[in-house]
Amino acid sequence: MIDSHCHLTDPRLLEQIDTVLDRALQAGVELITTIATDPQDARLAIELCHKYPDRIRCAIGIHPNESDKYSPESIDPLKEMATDSSVIAVGETGLDYYWDTVDRRQQHRMFEAQLQLAQELHKPVVIHSRQAITDTLAVLKYYPEIRCVFHCFTGSMSEADQIIESGYFLGFTGPVTFKKNDALREVLRKVPEDRILIETDGPYLSPEPVRGKKVCEPAFVQYVLSTVAKVKDLTLDQADRLTSTNTRRFYWIE
Repeated sequence: MIDSHCHLTDPRLLEQIDTVLDRALQAGVELITTIATDPQDARLAIELCHKYPDRIRCAIGIHPNESDKYSPESIDPLKEMATDSSVIAVGETGLDYYWDTVDRRQQHRMFEAQLQLAQELHKPVVIHSRQAITDTLAVLKYYPEIRCVFHCFTGSMSEADQIIESGYFLGFTGPVTFKKNDALREVLRKVPEDRILIETDGPYLSPEPVRGKKVCEPAFVQYVLSTVAKVKDLTLDQADRLTSTNTRRFYWIE
């Protein structure tokens, strides 16, 4: 298994990183992508990758809810850090209209600056889009060559169709396992198999059966995988091969 998106630099995971990685390995997780949300976080993510080169890769970017602290020019440090071999993507970046704590024009400026960076670096992009799918896709139309994954997808079938038709991937997290989330599982059922990634978004969104009981961590991606297997009528091994292949293809991991 591969956890395609989590936040190992969050203190809840970083302070017990060896134990977290041990539990992930015991669960069958062979690789983890840790996602940075600002330049300082990016440095920590790269340090983790250097410490555990066989276990962790990273994406570096500025989260839309952090974008009011930066200017397009201030992403230059990301450009320098992105030359590190452990950095496999830009992000997470995008638009967040749910919290709406950052001026939308500023979110757009920082989003486009990071898309330009990804285009220059020839790297895929991890998208955060919350209640902003239409605007996010409108921006991405100006960058048609960039490979994107809409992480932690919890939207409608109509939104999923728009993303798929644009050539992008969908990342499914803990919410797809929630007992009352049949609507999202129906979306998963209809999504083409070659567009599905699995993730935890740890330390957030713990899946069933540990929801509300434990801080989310990469080992719990097994529960997301189990849901994918059940919904897609696959064995666990088949679902594992499918999602791992998709993740390696998306991130260009050999």
